[in-house]
Amino acid sequence: MAAALWMLAAMLILGVIDNFIVVVAEVISVWQMYFIRLCIALPVIYLAARLLRQRFLPVNWGPVLLRSFLFASAMLFYFASLAFLPIAQSLAGLFTSPIIVVTITALFLREKIGAYRIGAVIAGFVGTLIVLQVSPGNFSPLVIVPVIGGVLYALNAVITRRMCGGESTCTLLAGTMGMQGILGILGLGAIALFGIEEVSGPLAFVTRGWGWPMEGVSLLLVGHVLGSIVGVFALTRAYQLGEASHVAVFEYSIMVFGPAFAFVWFGQSLSAVQMAGVGLIIAAGAVIALRSGRG
Repeated sequence: MAAALWMLAAMLILGVIDNFIVVVAEVISVWQMYFIRLCIALPVIYLAARLLRQRFLPVNWGPVLLRSFLFASAMLFYFASLAFLPIAQSLAGLFTSPIIVVTITALFLREKIGAYRIGAVIAGFVGTLIVLQVSPGNFSPLVIVPVIGGVLYALNAVITRRMCGGESTCTLLAGTMGMQGILGILGLGAIALFGIEEVSGPLAFVTRGWGWPMEGVSLLLVGHVLGSIVGVFALTRAYQLGEASHVAVFEYSIMVFGPAFAFVWFGQSLSAVQMAGVGLIIAAGAVIALRSGRG
């Protein structure tokens, strides 16, 4: 019960704060946001590591750097998609990750998967297509953006499970925020060096350089960073308290919390068919989580 409550709290926080990306995207770029996250988060995480008596620097640098790059890149595609897609569609793309993890473990790691998980993969894939509204007559290449995030997030999950088990929570969190800052600096540098012109509309979130002053979004950005730290801490605490396969089921509550707040604040809504697709994704994720290690 405690693990479930920690996970529900984590998903509630993350589902709420990710909605603010839509507002932030109108003023600054994702690259500037990443750099600011670095400046705010690392001192907070360092202080948390000291208070919790956890390691701040990695035990094994290679796996942590690889994991951090994959996680930061996954969130880059996810955050970018929030500027031009409803949060439900962005989350649907990101939460293809359990499907991809099962596929990776079956095809490349040669782990046996049973009929239940094969069926869940198919159902989750169909649910994702429904939520993203993928059809021959109604297809936008932009819906692929959060799916790329889902692929990278899945690779991060595999690396974390197999190579980063001995690292502390603060180490992994610091690695993620640090890598986000590096990607932000590289993005800002590339835009300035190559003179990339800002594209009008939602894609400005990706093509915009450094913007100052950050009119009206400074407090939102600080709140988003601090909320991310608290949310990830709660998520980690949930996995520490409960069986991973059972706790993971509650992670899908973000598919309810995120779109619910998006509807209240921004009027984003889902059709009945898309809601059925969300249900398929949640059901598929629950089956995959509960059947992990059982085939």
